Amino acid sequence: MNDAGFDDILAANSEYAETFRLSGLSPQAARGLGVVTCIDSRIEPLAMLGLAPGDAKIIRNAGARVTDDALRSLVLAVHLLGVSRIAVIQHTRCRMTGATNAEISDEIGRRSGSSADGWNFRPIANQHDTLIEDLAVIRACSLMPETVALAGMIYDVDTGLLHIETNA
Repeated sequence: MNDAGFDDILAANSEYAETFRLSGLSPQAARGLGVVTCIDSRIEPLAMLGLAPGDAKIIRNAGARVTDDALRSLVLAVHLLGVSRIAVIQHTRCRMTGATNAEISDEIGRRSGSSADGWNFRPIANQHDTLIEDLAVIRACSLMPETVALAGMIYDVDTGLLHIETNA
């Protein structure tokens, strides 16, 4: 295995391990929360929600979309890891908003030198509507209990405030 280019990461991990404090932490979501949010670096899920390690199960992907894999993880979190409520949290000034799939595919194709045709990058035309659609995907899942509370939220990357857009 070639670890060239990762020396800084391995050094930081070595320092982290010297004071590692999560050994023995339960795999259960202590606060019963599952979160789907974006990969954007301006989002600090634990801090913005007042959580500590072990409080929630956090799934991150571009645009905070409820993809097949996100849904798989949510089903596992609900049935095996103590999640009883799920928040889908998108954010302001997201790169996935304001562009079509074709525009994103073209840009990636130019940057990579390979065709991105056939890829669905799941862009977001309207955040409110997308949150409603993604919550409906969760609710329609036959493996998702009706008792699970759902909310769609938008996090403002300029103020740090979180706004509930919709409950399901």
